Amino acid sequence: MSRHLNKNYIENFFFFTDQINNEIINQVLKFKNISIIYSTFGKSENLKEVEKIQVFCKKNNIKLYITNNYKLAIKVKSDGIFLNNQFKRKLIFKYKRLNFKTIIGVHSQKEYYQKTKEIFESAIVSPIFYNQKYSINKILKPTKFNLLSLYWRKRKYALGGVNINNLKKIYLTTSYGIGFISLIEDLKIKKPVCFFNRRAF
Repeated sequence: MSRHLNKNYIENFFFFTDQINNEIINQVLKFKNISIIYSTFGKSENLKEVEKIQVFCKKNNIKLYITNNYKLAIKVKSDGIFLNNQFKRKLIFKYKRLNFKTIIGVHSQKEYYQKTKEIFESAIVSPIFYNQKYSINKILKPTKFNLLSLYWRKRKYALGGVNINNLKKIYLTTSYGIGFISLIEDLKIKKPVCFFNRRAF
């Protein structure tokens, strides 16, 4: 079902998007070990756009994840599924035998341990930095991010408000990398972007 990459392949970047175009393609290809998470951000899903993203990912050996929708993930033969807070738990059991990699989105220890009942490989934790979606009281910042996930056995990634000004602060965390949306539009990348966090290993 999935396209298996090198077993030693470690994803460092997760780009959330609902579309693909030449500008995005040019930026995405400058990130090493990047994966794409198709997310509609509350809008209707666009099968043609998903198929365009899937073709691009397959051509460039990039992993593709579909948010919450197992049927769509199966249809486009994605590598896995991303489960945020809106996913329906019953679908886990319906599709649990499929060879999907599963990533979860969490905001607290409670959410993490609730979801440990499911089989998943990685957790994307947010919000690490300030953004308009969350109140300032919910922002984790590096220290709180580390304390929150201190005993987690799964790989974790930081998401939320990551930009060119705070990108280096991710190295203060135990994150394996970052998830992002607007960074790819704001950052004018001139050379390949890699990520290595000694504390994460």
